[in-house]
Amino acid sequence: MKPDSTPTMIDLFSGCGGVTAGFKAEGFKVLAAVEFDPVTAQTYRLNHPEVVLYVEDIRGISPEEMQDRCELKSGQLTVLSVCAPCQPFSRQNRYRNADERASLVLEAVRFVKILRPTFLFVENVPGLKQNSDILDKLLGDLEGLGYKVSAPAIVDAVDYGVPQFRKRFILLGTCLDIELRIPDPMFASPEEASRLGKKEWLTVKDAFTDLQDLNSGEESKTDSLHKARKHTLLSLERLRHIPHNGGSRDSLPIGLRLACHRNGTNVGYHDVYGRMNFNRPSNTLTTGCTNFTKGRFAHPTSDRAITPREAARLQTFPDSYRFYGSYEQISTQIGNAVPVRLAEVFAHYFYELWKKWRKGAA
Repeated sequence: MKPDSTPTMIDLFSGCGGVTAGFKAEGFKVLAAVEFDPVTAQTYRLNHPEVVLYVEDIRGISPEEMQDRCELKSGQLTVLSVCAPCQPFSRQNRYRNADERASLVLEAVRFVKILRPTFLFVENVPGLKQNSDILDKLLGDLEGLGYKVSAPAIVDAVDYGVPQFRKRFILLGTCLDIELRIPDPMFASPEEASRLGKKEWLTVKDAFTDLQDLNSGEESKTDSLHKARKHTLLSLERLRHIPHNGGSRDSLPIGLRLACHRNGTNVGYHDVYGRMNFNRPSNTLTTGCTNFTKGRFAHPTSDRAITPREAARLQTFPDSYRFYGSYEQISTQIGNAVPVRLAEVFAHYFYELWKKWRKGAA
């Protein structure tokens, strides 16, 4: 079949649209997306109104109906993106072994069977690689449909231009007779970058450049997303004792430590009440990324947690991206998102492969 003149993508499990934004930036036409949560779906709709959006459980969606609605024929879709909920495979989910969402990633097989995309992009947390039952089933089903898949890999978004340490599971697939590989990293640590001929990691300082400095409870007059959480006096007192640029709760006087932290620093998640470091990439953002009681989410030098705008910058969303929902809902959407720049890297990789295939098929 002669390929169309514009590459296309369908975004299953779209979240607020990080993958869609990355693929659109690389010239893809995104045809459809699926997002179960109505608030998150509203953020997606604000930014991608032209995309057919299914706001429902993917298990109830017919791939045949989606194909018809997108006016696609089998084999015409360029990329199918599958970024299923990562919580079932996360180390922080103590109930992950009983999480019924674990099998959602397998729903992609129904869509692959009908749509026959040229390429498949699967992204999740590293824990998926350890879930042999789900992963083996996914690989076996895809191979049974005639798809060649890359070796499951773990990459770190920081090596691809994201100012954040964020390890992700990546699996690529294709129905073409070619070998897929993970794109080479373009960034490296300051100690290794010169030797490897790569750029240095982007840092928190790079991400926060030109943002107004705020105190607890303050907000920007020009950017509604740049709003600092209002902290209690006790929280502010704790923050005053934590050194700037990477300090941790280890510096707190015993009287200011939580009861569960007083008998040893390794109790609980060690990063809570920790500060980011301007001169390093941030740690991995989570759904609690604007609450320093849930991780190393305190501002490097100001006595407050980072704002949703700062979190969005660390996830490489453009400032023009609009978010819908409450403060907590927006923070959750940002923390759950695939970094836009990471999606761009894989979109570019697929685009180049698609151009070569199109040239040969024309």
